[in-house]
Amino acid sequence: MEQKLVLDLADGQVFRFNKPLHWSSFNLVSKVRTMIRYACGVKKIKIGHAGTLDPLATGVLIVCTGKKTKEIDNFQYQTKEYVAELALGATTPSFDLETEVDATYPTEHITRELVEETLKQFLGEIQQVPPAFSAVKINGKRAYEYARKGQEVEIKPKTLVIDEIELMEYSQTAIKIRVVCSKGTYIRTLVDDIGKKLGCGAVLMELCRTETAGFKLEGCITLEQLEKQPEQLILPAQQAVEQLSSIFVSDAQTRRFLNGGELDFARLKRTDFSESYYKVFGADKFLGIGRADTNSQKVYVECVIAEQD
Repeated sequence: MEQKLVLDLADGQVFRFNKPLHWSSFNLVSKVRTMIRYACGVKKIKIGHAGTLDPLATGVLIVCTGKKTKEIDNFQYQTKEYVAELALGATTPSFDLETEVDATYPTEHITRELVEETLKQFLGEIQQVPPAFSAVKINGKRAYEYARKGQEVEIKPKTLVIDEIELMEYSQTAIKIRVVCSKGTYIRTLVDDIGKKLGCGAVLMELCRTETAGFKLEGCITLEQLEKQPEQLILPAQQAVEQLSSIFVSDAQTRRFLNGGELDFARLKRTDFSESYYKVFGADKFLGIGRADTNSQKVYVECVIAEQD
């Protein structure tokens, strides 16, 4: 079933996207933010992603909005699955196609048995040094900033866990593998390490994250779906919160709400505040979502939809 982007402005939402090739994770999130703001008429929306994918990688990217952004760390710490295609017999400084080949090696000695035995050596807990062309911070700068200037810096190894590693396809010059691993694993570095163990070098040609935190690639929203049919993926704000009860406020309370101020229960026409969230209306327009707190006896601004006159 096709996943629908239904924006829950009160509690937030968790979406899974299939990040396209050559797009950064940041650019995809920016695209989604813009489309939600346009479709829902929202001025601001809290949004973020769990687990960055390189521009040359595709696959599952979890995007959270609203209060669900608090769950990003939980998602990031979950196990991930990747499918990677490796070219044997060469190396690059970045371990992938971002940089040019800097050395070539013979592959005549490569056999299926050798590859399978080599892959087994990476199962379990391993020490991995992140690649020089990575976003790891060193002395306040990203590692890739030094690498692109030709400057060498020491990058400390990290302890990671490879739960599964499987040979899916084999030839003397190329292999495809499936990897299930812990947070922080650089598949590019794993590929380079495999190439070293095989004695022929290896370059990551293609990478797809097929699962993360239980979210599988099947059913993920694609960029094409977003661009071709945004009206079917994103519901207008008022429609998305139809199930919420309403609060109607005065002109003075409208101005206060739009400026982020709380509203006292005693000054509102409504007497029942048993629900957590409410649609807030001014004289003639939908203002946004309010959160009722029975302890303080106030309604706080959760999300502002309307522009201030």
